[in-house]
Amino acid sequence: MLREASSMSRMILGVLCVLGGGSTAGCGYALAGQGSFLPSYIQAIGVPDFINRTTVFNLETQLTQKVRAEFIGRGRYRILPESTGVDALLTGEVVSASLTPTSFTTQQIASRYILTVIARVELRDVRENKVLWENPGLAFRQEYEAQSGTNALDPSAFFDQDRDALERMSSEFARTIVSAILEAF
Repeated sequence: MLREASSMSRMILGVLCVLGGGSTAGCGYALAGQGSFLPSYIQAIGVPDFINRTTVFNLETQLTQKVRAEFIGRGRYRILPESTGVDALLTGEVVSASLTPTSFTTQQIASRYILTVIARVELRDVRENKVLWENPGLAFRQEYEAQSGTNALDPSAFFDQDRDALERMSSEFARTIVSAILEAF
């Protein structure tokens, strides 16, 4: 009797292992950054300069260059700065940039800021004239320490004082856009 129970337990365990292994084989899990939902015929993506509707000088140039570099770093597509002769077109418009103090010193001088940048971004399949991915209100927020002795509430003045902040913000913004497009999030 004990042998039969042990034999039956092994058989049930074996069936469960086979079923468990088979059920995960087609579950769709993949490593992040390895898949793409873009059609296979898309080889070249045009990324013309974004449009800048803010007062921050060259914000669109910095963001566009970072987005191009992020795509190139992923190594799967040819990235071109023009909108013709491409399979897909990524367009963007930076609609606002604001700076809000979030923390103050005992002298009531801002010591931390949150920078908020909002953009409209769209990836269009040129062949099918179909939107593949879009985010009409992509909001990006980053917190920064204030430079000593500054109290700038204008994003332009802030970036003039802290070029590293613009660099960090642009890199994160580009990573967010490219990851959302390539990883279908």
